[in-house]
Amino acid sequence: MDEFRFVRMERRESTALLTIDRQEKLNALNADVLEELAEAVTDAFVDDDVRAIVITGAGDKSFVAGADIDMLAEQDVLEGRQNSLVGQDVMETIEDGPKPVIAAVNGYALGGGCELALACDFRIASTNAVFGLPEVGLGIIPGYGGTQRLPRLVGTGHALELIMTGGKIDAHEAQRIGLVNRVAEPDALIDEALKCAAKIAKVGPIAVEFAKQAVRRGMLLSLKDGFELEADLFGMISSTADMKEGMQAFLEKRKPQFRGK
Repeated sequence: MDEFRFVRMERRESTALLTIDRQEKLNALNADVLEELAEAVTDAFVDDDVRAIVITGAGDKSFVAGADIDMLAEQDVLEGRQNSLVGQDVMETIEDGPKPVIAAVNGYALGGGCELALACDFRIASTNAVFGLPEVGLGIIPGYGGTQRLPRLVGTGHALELIMTGGKIDAHEAQRIGLVNRVAEPDALIDEALKCAAKIAKVGPIAVEFAKQAVRRGMLLSLKDGFELEADLFGMISSTADMKEGMQAFLEKRKPQFRGK
């Protein structure tokens, strides 16, 4: 995998572990970090040997503390819109990719960091994780998709309370409202995320991709259209070698050998 300045990429069996490493700024997102993160995730998506991706932050204080304030402080109207679109595009790259992406949230996930976690397929948090969208305290609003993804995940009431107060919540409260799937001790966080990724790596990769498509795309459709999408994907997957292998392995009482074809 390629080397970057702010994103470390490691292979852990069939999982790509991406670590955002800008610890002097609590791993805050600037233009360079966003560019490298998008490129690293895209590299992992096209690597046939990668079945799942885990994103975390370096150190024990911060997942991603937010967007870089130095980058935002001097923006005018057009620059503000462009900064938002760039950040949204990176988050959309993560959300729309063909492979599952797990956020291993190891500390502060504020502003753009919370929005990055929201763009992942699900979130595992350490007990010291802190979530929030504090932008209103700076006189701005979330700009990397937070106003759209958070209410879809936790409901309008919880989302508006967090966004309009600029408040912060701990990992257990985040789990209670549905923002976080599970909570782990800090020294067990990465292992927990990798275990989850390893489970995904054992099942059919095309099935995982299609399931992600069905859920992600279906959320934007009416229920009736969502059923149609599911049926289309269910039909398409019936033509794959993985489907035939999975069924045959079940009948023969053996473990399937999926090849992603």
